[in-house]
Amino acid sequence: MSETRSEKLINIVMKFVELKGIVALKDGIIYTLPMSLIGSVFLLLAQIPYQPFNDWMASMLGAGWTEPLFQVYNSTMSIMAVVAVIGIAYMYAKNDGHEPLGAGIIAFAVFLITLNQSTTSASGEVVADVIPRTWLGGQGMVTSIIIGLLVGAVYSWFLNKKITIKMPAGVPQGVSNQFSALIPGLVIITASMFIFMFFKYALNTTFIDFIFKVLQTPLQGFTDSLIGLIITTALVPFFWWFGVHGNNIVNGVMSGMKIANRLDNQAIIDSGKALTIANGGHIVTDTFSDALVTIGGSGLTIGLAILMVWFAKSEQTKALGKLSIGPGLFNINEPIIFGFPMVMNPMMFVPFILAPTLSAVVSYFAMRVGLVPLLTGVTVPWTTPPIISGLILGGWRMALLQVVCITISVVIYFPFLMKQDAMNLKTEQEAEA
Repeated sequence: MSETRSEKLINIVMKFVELKGIVALKDGIIYTLPMSLIGSVFLLLAQIPYQPFNDWMASMLGAGWTEPLFQVYNSTMSIMAVVAVIGIAYMYAKNDGHEPLGAGIIAFAVFLITLNQSTTSASGEVVADVIPRTWLGGQGMVTSIIIGLLVGAVYSWFLNKKITIKMPAGVPQGVSNQFSALIPGLVIITASMFIFMFFKYALNTTFIDFIFKVLQTPLQGFTDSLIGLIITTALVPFFWWFGVHGNNIVNGVMSGMKIANRLDNQAIIDSGKALTIANGGHIVTDTFSDALVTIGGSGLTIGLAILMVWFAKSEQTKALGKLSIGPGLFNINEPIIFGFPMVMNPMMFVPFILAPTLSAVVSYFAMRVGLVPLLTGVTVPWTTPPIISGLILGGWRMALLQVVCITISVVIYFPFLMKQDAMNLKTEQEAEA
């Protein structure tokens, strides 16, 4: 690829990355991370896979000893869509230079307006004046993204055009900000009411249910398919090779779907069913990517770091390997990406994309045929070292699968590293001569 064509591609990618909506989506959905991690701790405590311990706890505290733990889980991880809609609208307004909390609150109100605020009990009785928890988690994720982006954009447009109530100079800033939000808030919420009326009376459904069936379900199906997995996995190192943050681009767009897949898996367990593909379980979740595809960082470079330490002959490669192996154990690989480098390095283009993609495919089929269990709602920080993360997420079989993925990385990178290392060694020898 010529330099001119590469620059054109980079410019196109950067324009996409810098779109206000993409930036707001990437930055806003991060607000779900603390709730996800905290909820995972309590979920893991409530579902420790060791029955003698569970029986002992039940004998000490009673059969309902897990109820407080699930109370925390349901109030953190099970409201991810609510957190996302507030965070996305908040970041959109903030990035546009406006007071952001008003946008987040309006987005939350709009999200509630899209719901039927009633539910049907197991006996068929309709219970009014309640917010169905079903839509607050994974099933409402795409709707929360759409509402967050639209509210953030419309709210910012009104403030950019100065279509607000202006208060005198002596009014405290906090009060002035709230009056500034009145006009955009009134317009947005009124429009939401008409949208609710249209879907309820014309289509006999709700906006959030419509989005779930028409948009979210196909998107989740795509992320959970083999072809979708291959494409999204390969695109991350592909963008990184051009020096563009591939994780921010791909996961910024797709993370909502992967989170929804994980929450759906946990919902299956909560319903008392076995977490299997036959029962609607998903293979590809956000934890799937973190635990099996980006071991050592984007491009599955943990194998490359190991090879540099143990097999490299040039001083340059050995030194970089020693510098990279530590961070690599915590899935941080900027020293390799920019120091080796991987960026714009023709020698490393193929293994950089092939290693994570092959690992993803092997992991996909390992779960598909039942060799490794599907991932539950439990998640861990992305910096958790391999093997440890595998044991937490899926027991010894998941940890063993991580070993297989690391082995794949070592095998794929080996011939390419040997060639690169020979070139580096030759350069060093010529310099000494």
